[in-house]
Amino acid sequence: MSERQYRDRREAAEFMTSLGLRVAPTTLAKYATLGGGPVMRHWGRRVIYDTSSLVEWANTIAKLTAPCRSTSDAEGMS
Repeated sequence: MSERQYRDRREAAEFMTSLGLRVAPTTLAKYATLGGGPVMRHWGRRVIYDTSSLVEWANTIAKLTAPCRSTSDAEGMS
């Protein structure tokens, strides 16, 4: 059986944490209100996230930088 495609907010947070990128369900809720979070959809009143959108968000939009060998090589680090 293949990986489930959609996850609710709690499951999405657990999935991100399993990748080593800890995020709380409340943080995802904040991003849903303010913007800047992963692409989401609605199933009735529930917010759901596509697994591929979570991975894409982590790799392109979130705080994850490109690989580097020193802190002086990292773009966007402060």
